[in-house]
Amino acid sequence: MVAQRLDGKACALEVENGLHARIEQCKLRGVMPHLAVVIVGDDPASHVYVGSKVRACERLGIQSTHIELPSNASEDEVRSAIESLNSQEGLHGILVQSPLPPHMDEESLTDLIHPSKDVDGFHPQNLGRLVQGRMDGMLPCTPSGVMRMLEWAGVETSGKTAVILGRSRIVGMPQALLLGVKGVDATVTVAHSRTRNTTELCASADIVIAAVGRPEMVREDWIKPGAVVVDVGINRVDDSSRERGWRLAGDVHPDVANVASWLSPVPGGVGPMTIAMLMENTVRATELSISDTLDS
Repeated sequence: MVAQRLDGKACALEVENGLHARIEQCKLRGVMPHLAVVIVGDDPASHVYVGSKVRACERLGIQSTHIELPSNASEDEVRSAIESLNSQEGLHGILVQSPLPPHMDEESLTDLIHPSKDVDGFHPQNLGRLVQGRMDGMLPCTPSGVMRMLEWAGVETSGKTAVILGRSRIVGMPQALLLGVKGVDATVTVAHSRTRNTTELCASADIVIAAVGRPEMVREDWIKPGAVVVDVGINRVDDSSRERGWRLAGDVHPDVANVASWLSPVPGGVGPMTIAMLMENTVRATELSISDTLDS
């Protein structure tokens, strides 16, 4: 068996194609979707990610504002920037690029973003809706992107067993909620650093989602033949055979393709989907703002 490719680029293109008409409807009502990105410091990977988001906005005709602050900026400066963006009419989405410098409380700062503009889906109000099984808030981009990939591939989830490696509030925990929600109906186990039988859990699962940030941790013998494997990890590892001296690796070893039925690549899997879902959240936030204006 050779795994089929869970192609995030192809799925993301499908998502973006579906947004064009919705964006045009917003513009016909005199409203241009507008996303603001705040980045603090000079982390090279963060700037690459922000560049990808800005280019996605350009492709779709979404206005973007890019706010850069130096790594020695104070937490109060970031707080002021977020509060200013919250108050701007005609601005529909705000995200603060992670990671922030170590002297900042990233969680408290992202919690300042108004829930209606929280296009990353990290605000407690949006996560709380998800805990209730409600899908009417802003959904976290990476977990919702994984769900869209599974749907795109026609993967059956109802009654299936799923193991999620990692329990972060950004990926692991919301991913578990989305897989277990009524209508998706998977039976979900979340494994983490204190889980004792991780290998056995994975080997019995129909779906494995790896989001732990450990290069190629998930091995071929961890996976049940025919299982669906989604690799959320993206890690930079040394590789002297490459001209640049490093390569990107996921949390899943490439040999897993020998036993899985579907496997997402790194890069080209979950990454493009995360950006596509950010664009969708921005458009949805715009549509909701138009609806609120008409109701008032």
